[in-house]
Amino acid sequence: MYDIKWIRENAEAFDRGLKRRGLEPLSSSLLALDDTRRAAIAKAQAAQERRNALSKEIGKAMGAKDLALAEKLKAEVAALKDAGPALEAEERAAVEALSEQLAAIPNQPHEDVPEGADEHGNVEHSRHGEKPEQGGKRLIGVNQPKEHYELGEALGQMDFEKAAKLSGSRFVVLDRQIARLNRAIGQFMLDTHVEEHGYTEVNPPLMVRDDAMFGTAQLPKFRDDQFRAGEDHWLIPTAEVPLTNLVRESILSEEELPRRFTALTPCFRAEAGSAGRDTRGMLRQHQFEKVELVSITAPEKSREEHERMLACAEAVLKKLDLHYRVMTLCTGDMGFASQKTYDIEVWLPGQKTYREISSCSVCGDFQARRMNARYKTKDGKGPFFVHTLNGSGTAVGRALIAVMENYQNADGSITVPEALVPYMRGVTRIEKA
Repeated sequence: MYDIKWIRENAEAFDRGLKRRGLEPLSSSLLALDDTRRAAIAKAQAAQERRNALSKEIGKAMGAKDLALAEKLKAEVAALKDAGPALEAEERAAVEALSEQLAAIPNQPHEDVPEGADEHGNVEHSRHGEKPEQGGKRLIGVNQPKEHYELGEALGQMDFEKAAKLSGSRFVVLDRQIARLNRAIGQFMLDTHVEEHGYTEVNPPLMVRDDAMFGTAQLPKFRDDQFRAGEDHWLIPTAEVPLTNLVRESILSEEELPRRFTALTPCFRAEAGSAGRDTRGMLRQHQFEKVELVSITAPEKSREEHERMLACAEAVLKKLDLHYRVMTLCTGDMGFASQKTYDIEVWLPGQKTYREISSCSVCGDFQARRMNARYKTKDGKGPFFVHTLNGSGTAVGRALIAVMENYQNADGSITVPEALVPYMRGVTRIEKA
């Protein structure tokens, strides 16, 4: 969400940022809406000021026993009073028109974000490890690595047909050791972020209201990608929504910052924009689990916190000994609320490609303005808007896919990564029941 005052003072920079996003200039049309809003406010204020002045004049006329003048002034007051609702409606409509336009504009990208139209414009930031088929210690004897769903179905512990009977497409039933492995991955990542990275564990609601979804910018633009839950709630698409909104409509002290939250929750997405993509397996599901990371910081600390969050997400993949690369998303591929985004893409031998497993974004004050989340400095100055960040630490289902494909054996069994063995109560290999 933007401050129209900032746009008025920085129209050229604002339009330049939109151009980098592949959008047309909007400052002129927005400022025209703001002019209409200002005029409506001025008109309503002038009417109120005139009513106040007339009230005094009526008193003077009554004191002077000039009843004719008093009645004339009363008639003008009555006319202004009658016009009041129309003026208020005009002002409200002007405010709503501007707010609606501002709410639909994506965040300004940082200057160091590479320009590009889509994922082909993303730039590699770094990579860790080697692909296992390039002389690594795993996949020994596996000539043609299988995809996760082939492995899971052959083991009899991953069933898409049963899920389809229950819920339709893009759902899965996991059972026995694969279900346990899925749970182990989530608990392992959550413990890592709480015990080693200093995040506060939260168990948030899975249903939120409109204002919470608006605060993190899922609404109104991405309404079709969400699942409605009754008349007043939405199922969360990610724990980013409730975690970030923990500071909505509040004024924090600078001493409280940064605040770091993490949660392991189910997530629900209609995925309206993904028709026909990744229809096999668990890559793109309506329901999945994810460990979310959220940070609330002072503005001058948000860039540093972004690098820290990325390192926290990478740490769990390093513990799982998975090969991955980090991509800096270009202006045409990063999210609506983001100023800069890093995607972590893990290598999947079965698909012979990299797949996103985590996305870490810094949003500046974009979400904070929508939530009215602010802070005061140590010397009492402010309040100023906080900066927000969010990231996956990581997606549990995709981590399960990565573990299954990278730790598969020639006989179809799956070796349990060393870091997960304690969470599996000593089980070191998943085999067909």
